Amino acid sequence: MSGSFSALRIHQRAGRIEARLEPLVLEDLSPGEVLIRVAYSGINYKDALAATGAGRILRRYPLVGGIDLAGTVEQSQVNEYRAGDAVLVTGCGLSETRDGGYAAYARVPAEAVVPIPAGLTAASSMAIGTAGFAAARAVMRMQANGQTPSLGPVVVTGATGGVGSLAVDLLAGLGYEVVAVTGKRAAQDYLHELGAAHVLLREELVLGTQPLESARWGGAIDSVGGEMLSWLLRSTREQGNVAAIGMAASAQLSSSVMPFILRGVSLLGINSASLSRAPRLATWARLAADLAPRHLARIAAREVDLAQLPGEFANYLAGKVIGRTLVRVHPGA
Repeated sequence: MSGSFSALRIHQRAGRIEARLEPLVLEDLSPGEVLIRVAYSGINYKDALAATGAGRILRRYPLVGGIDLAGTVEQSQVNEYRAGDAVLVTGCGLSETRDGGYAAYARVPAEAVVPIPAGLTAASSMAIGTAGFAAARAVMRMQANGQTPSLGPVVVTGATGGVGSLAVDLLAGLGYEVVAVTGKRAAQDYLHELGAAHVLLREELVLGTQPLESARWGGAIDSVGGEMLSWLLRSTREQGNVAAIGMAASAQLSSSVMPFILRGVSLLGINSASLSRAPRLATWARLAADLAPRHLARIAAREVDLAQLPGEFANYLAGKVIGRTLVRVHPGA
């Protein structure tokens, strides 16, 4: 492969963050043993933070954005991968310490590469992306800690986002009664389509201030943080699990020990970006099997190309996006 290719690269100039499309050559890319021709990527809230500077995501500049990618191996320095292999990468330093998926090519360490499991494609794996991977990790951690449908309904906050939408889908598919919490009144039908048994509007919730509230929930998957996460802990039933994935509202948590020592509630932290290889492979295997999303086409109904990316990030920061957005890079790769 020779010549230049297009990439969305993030720069820091005079203390300001700027993301723009520009031509690169292979020599510009971060080092790694595997060169991938990128077919698809996706947009995550973290991508919007990185590209706009609204969050301190990048550890060095400039870098190509995009924390997810899927495509085919172009060149490999290791025996595990050969040219033409269908692969994906999520997290693992993409758009933090190394160039990410918003480019026609990406060079990554071999240990970060995951063969796309049978049953998934480059497009469907990126429709799932980090959002679905994190949701699946939450479900798996909860199950490993004893979460069963018999414990009662599981709340999903930020339910119309990528993580929330996929969490609703996965939990409902496993037989859990799902309660979706959203600030988007118009999205109630969408959430019911994904499998939510009940939809609660965020502005109508009364969170209370007691160290323990009435025990209503068997468990929860939260991407909001702050006051919402505190309320979920205070209102979860005995032996329930609350999985914390995000902090869209706040990184702060105010809580007493009461939910933990009187009800045995467990707070499970979900870190999908730097997960070790074995559980990473296991999670993707389940996402192609019993955790395969049932409504992926509905969740990832939007597609954009690289040229449209700069105009997409503001809507993510404003909370206006429902579901997932697929990014076309080299669809034929």
